[in-house]
Amino acid sequence: MPSPTSRSRRAAWTSLALAGALGLLPAAPAHAAEDGKAPKARTPIQTWGKLHVCGTQLCSRAGKPVQLRGMSTHGTQWYPQCLTGAALDALAYDWKASVLRVSTYAREGGYHADPKKFTELASRLVDMATARGMYVIVDWHTIHPGDPHEDLDNALKFFKAIAERHKGKSNVIYEIANEPHHVPWSTIKRYAERVIPVIRSRDPDSVILVPTRAWATMGFALQSDEKEVVADPVRATNVMYTFHFYAQAGREQFLRVLDRASAKLPVFVTEWGAASWNGRNNDFPMAQKYIDLMAKRKIGWTNWALSDNHKDLSVFKKGACSAGKFAGPGALSPGGVWVRNKVRG
Repeated sequence: MPSPTSRSRRAAWTSLALAGALGLLPAAPAHAAEDGKAPKARTPIQTWGKLHVCGTQLCSRAGKPVQLRGMSTHGTQWYPQCLTGAALDALAYDWKASVLRVSTYAREGGYHADPKKFTELASRLVDMATARGMYVIVDWHTIHPGDPHEDLDNALKFFKAIAERHKGKSNVIYEIANEPHHVPWSTIKRYAERVIPVIRSRDPDSVILVPTRAWATMGFALQSDEKEVVADPVRATNVMYTFHFYAQAGREQFLRVLDRASAKLPVFVTEWGAASWNGRNNDFPMAQKYIDLMAKRKIGWTNWALSDNHKDLSVFKKGACSAGKFAGPGALSPGGVWVRNKVRG
């Protein structure tokens, strides 16, 4: 999110060692059903099927508006102990989340450091979420530099591999960049029109999420607004536009932008928090105003973040993931307790 301090807001968070990250992720699919943890109710995938964009809404295969609610991982190079089978069981069955956002950082110790490893990790998490009946947003998490073209070649390779591997699934959504900034909308649009065909050639029907400029604020954080997207949309179908907010900092002004934009454009809030973007000072009454608007408009969302550091934006208590017990409020931070209730609806 926009701020002079935002350059370091995530990079400064404590990084954990990657060794053994893949080993912490259990072989996904069947165990959830076999060990009796699977819910008796129909899963989100079974209920809504392949999603598509209809007007300004995300809709089910039957054409009914759908609001997905769930969590974003932190960067997959960090907090591997929060990305286990038990953690996703809690998210799917206790929290009753319908979506998981898998954030693969383009840099900051992520994909750029080991493309094969982080492609495999993202793919594994897609399989794990699928086995639990959730939709998955595959997020190419760009922050610095602000122009997504700087990582275009890697983005094309990443999405080519992910789309090829998961093209038969009905629950995969692609977020082609995270938070562009200090570039015009025309630059982001040009980037989108390079990446989208790579996905479409392999997975022609899935929903694709396109970032808006100024840290995914519809340009508002850099003195613009949603009008630039409305006037010059991406030349593609089945596309939505992303919006990010942190309630303690964005307050009413960002809420008004989301209100206006979602009346004109298909919007998905792929990242939000009740605190400020530096992870401090949850403002639950302000966040509730956003929750109410997103419920009214059926705007899908994923909260930041499925991690256990000391910041208010982490939904788990510090160190809780290492204990391996995720269900219920006991392992959660105060913010996590609040967010869990909102996911559960």
